[in-house]
Amino acid sequence: MVERAVGERIGSTEEAVERLREALCGVGVVLPSLRVDPVTWAGAQPFPLVDLGRCHPLVAARLAGVLREAAGDDRRP
Repeated sequence: MVERAVGERIGSTEEAVERLREALCGVGVVLPSLRVDPVTWAGAQPFPLVDLGRCHPLVAARLAGVLREAAGDDRRP
């Protein structure tokens, strides 16, 4: 029972990571360190957290631009 619950926790978080990775790639953004957070994966959290990781400043700027565009805000920083 415990193994199944842990498997479900990890599975849904891994699925969320993959959906996010695919969505970001679809708009030209790659977060190379995107993953399931290993610290919360090993803990007693209901679900492990998604670790967005680190990225190059140009990737961060691209992500900000995509988010602004999606929000309907076309201002540039």
